[in-house]
Amino acid sequence: MFKIAVLASGSGSNLQSIIDNIENGFLDCKIDMIVGSKEGIYALERGKKNNIDTFVISRKEYGQGTSDKILELAREREIDLIVLAGYLSILDGELLKEYKDRIINIHPSLIPSFCGDKMYGLNVHKAAINKGVKVSGCTVHFVNDEVDGGEIILQEAVPVHFEDTPEELQKRVLVKEHKLLPLAIKYISEGKIEIKSGRVNILK
Repeated sequence: MFKIAVLASGSGSNLQSIIDNIENGFLDCKIDMIVGSKEGIYALERGKKNNIDTFVISRKEYGQGTSDKILELAREREIDLIVLAGYLSILDGELLKEYKDRIINIHPSLIPSFCGDKMYGLNVHKAAINKGVKVSGCTVHFVNDEVDGGEIILQEAVPVHFEDTPEELQKRVLVKEHKLLPLAIKYISEGKIEIKSGRVNILK
């Protein structure tokens, strides 16, 4: 069984989309653990409701050793893929080396637009609206040592309307996120992803 660890920092709506797609048979895998970046986030409650093991690994407690602690758990539980689903902490060190091409993230814009330092949550949608772009969207990408800099796996676009608030744009993008992240997991778990010269090819 293909085993996933989901890392989250908030409500966990993308986590819920993975749970739902496992339950409906779209994904043939198991969420083996959920790691929260702090206590009290709803993503952990979603895990408990679905009988998934949950852990809290906070920078406040572990500091520079946060990624090492996640790696320790991933090794112990023989995790195949680490999925960042609204996870706001930066991963580094040995974890990125050992899990190279086995960590993915969902970002709420069309990378390389509106990504990098401080570009998370509503900040991304505010920036898109302020710039006046006509199209935004979301991106699933591999994680490396550059923030939002790993190879792009999948992207989906949404229109940006002149009268949009950041919250309205966020809702429209989230609908796409909830479809795109499970699809990326499916492709990876089925061995349909290959990386060539910094680009992802999806095998048919």
